[in-house]
Amino acid sequence: MTDQSNSNSHRPLGGQLPSWEVAELPEPLPYSVRNAFKIIGPGAIMLAASIGGGEWLIGPATVIKHGPGVLVIATVAIVLQLIFNLEGIRYTLYTGEPAISGIMRLRPGCRFWGGTYVALTAMQLGVPALAPACATVIFSAVSGRMPGEAGEDHQMLMLVTYGVLVLTLGILMFGGTIERMLEWASWGMIAYIFAFLIAVNVAFVPGKIWWQTLQGFAGIEFWKAVPEKLLALWGAFTHLDRGQLPILWPEGIEPLLMATFFATAGSGGIGNLTISNWIRDKGFGMGSVVGAIPSAVGAKEIRLSHIGKVFAVTADSLRRWKIWWRYVVLDQVWLWALGCFGGMFLNVNLAQAIIPQGTDLSKVGAGAFQAQYMAEHFWRGLWLLGLLNGFWILFSTQLGNTDVLVRTLTDTLWTASSRVRAWRDGSIAKVYYSLLFVFTAWGLVAVHLGSAMTLFKYLGTMAGVVMALAGVQLYLVNTRLLPRELQPSWWRKAALLICSAAYGVMSLIAITDVVRKWFA
Repeated sequence: MTDQSNSNSHRPLGGQLPSWEVAELPEPLPYSVRNAFKIIGPGAIMLAASIGGGEWLIGPATVIKHGPGVLVIATVAIVLQLIFNLEGIRYTLYTGEPAISGIMRLRPGCRFWGGTYVALTAMQLGVPALAPACATVIFSAVSGRMPGEAGEDHQMLMLVTYGVLVLTLGILMFGGTIERMLEWASWGMIAYIFAFLIAVNVAFVPGKIWWQTLQGFAGIEFWKAVPEKLLALWGAFTHLDRGQLPILWPEGIEPLLMATFFATAGSGGIGNLTISNWIRDKGFGMGSVVGAIPSAVGAKEIRLSHIGKVFAVTADSLRRWKIWWRYVVLDQVWLWALGCFGGMFLNVNLAQAIIPQGTDLSKVGAGAFQAQYMAEHFWRGLWLLGLLNGFWILFSTQLGNTDVLVRTLTDTLWTASSRVRAWRDGSIAKVYYSLLFVFTAWGLVAVHLGSAMTLFKYLGTMAGVVMALAGVQLYLVNTRLLPRELQPSWWRKAALLICSAAYGVMSLIAITDVVRKWFA
C-alpha cells in the first residue's frame, strides 16, 4: 500500500506546473459487454478520424502504385500506434490530464513544450486537407459526373469546400460536450462505411485479390526479401560503398508518399495524442473528476480543471484501475486498431479489384474514383451509394481533424497559460470556439494552397515528426511521473522507443528527399 500524498510524483515537476490534488479513483461499471457499449467511444471518434486519409486516400494510392507488398507497413504502423495510444491513455487514467499536459511537466517546462506542440499542431492540421476531397464527392453526386480535369469546375468546387468547412463548424457546436457529439456522429458514420464496404467486397471482389491483400498485411514478400536486403547492407558496409545503401529503399517508391502512408495507416501524430483528451472528456478513470470541454449549444455548466487529480495506490484502487484498463483495451484494441485494419483492408481490397495497377490516384478526383469505377464495372446504382460512402469516410476525418486541431490547442493553452484561463470569464468553451472560428476562417484561405492529396502528404510527414518526438516523451512521462505499480512493462517501454525511432527515420528520409528535390 502506498500513500501517494507524500510521493515525489506530487511535486511540481519541471518547475512549471502545480502539484496534483489527490482524489478517489471512481468506481467503473462492472465489466460486461452491455456496460462496454456505455463506456467505450473515444476509439470510435479516433477511428472515424483515421479512416478518411490513410485508409481511403493514401492506402489505395500506395498499393495501386506499388503493389500489395507495401501493406506490411500498415501492419507495423497500426501496432506501433496502438502501443503509443495506450501509453498516452495510461497517463490520463491516473491524472485526468491529457498526455500533452504530462509532456509539459517535463524539462525545460510547460511554456517550452506547450509552444512546441502548439506549433506542431498548427503545422500538421492547420490546413483542412480533407475538405476539398469532400467537395469532390458532393460535386459528383449533385452533377452526376466527375469534376473536369481542365479546371472548369474549380470555382464550384471551392464553394462546396467552403460549405464543408461551415458544416463542420455547425456540428461541433452541439451535443452537451463536444466529445459526446463527435461520438454520436462517429458511430453513425462508421456503421454506414463498414456496412457498405463489407457488402461490395463480398459481392464483387474475387477471392484471389482477398488472398493477395492478406499476404500484403502479413508481409510475405517483405520477409522473403529480408535475407537479401541484409546481405546487401552487409556488403555495402564491408566495401564502404555508400552508393549501395539505397538498395534498402524499394526502387521507385516516393519517400513522401511512404512516410504519409506509415503515419496515417492508423491516426498519425497529434491525432494519437488527442485520444487521451477524448478519454478524459468521456470520463475514463480520473478524467471523470476534472471536467470536460462543453459544447456551445445544449451544454450544462461544466468546468474543466487545468491541473489533474491523482489517486492513492491501494489494493482497492488497483482493482478499479484494472477494470478501467480492460475498458481501455476494448476501446483501443478491439474498436480502434481492429477498425483500422478492417478499414484499410476493405478499401485497398476493393481498389485492387476495380482500379488498374499503376494508376496515379493523385490525379483522379479524390473520394469519387471508387464510385466511378464501381458504377462502370458493377452496377450503376453504386455511383450514389459509393459517393455517399466516400463522403462519410472523408467528412468523418475532416470533422475529427478539426476537433483534434482546436482541442489540442485549447487544452495546451489552458494548461500552460493563466491568462488564457482568465480570459472570457474563465470559460474553456469560449477559448475552444474562438479558436474554432479562427481556424474555420483560415481554412477558407488554406484550401487554395494545393490539391487534397498534396496537402495530405505534408500533413502525414508532420505527423511522423510528432510521433518521433512524443514517443520518447511518453516514455519519460510514464516512467518518471507514474507510481511504480502503474508504470508500463519493459516491453511496452521498448515499443515506445522503437515507435519513435521508426517514425523518426521515415520522416527524415522523406524530408531529406523533399529538400533535395526542392534545391535540384
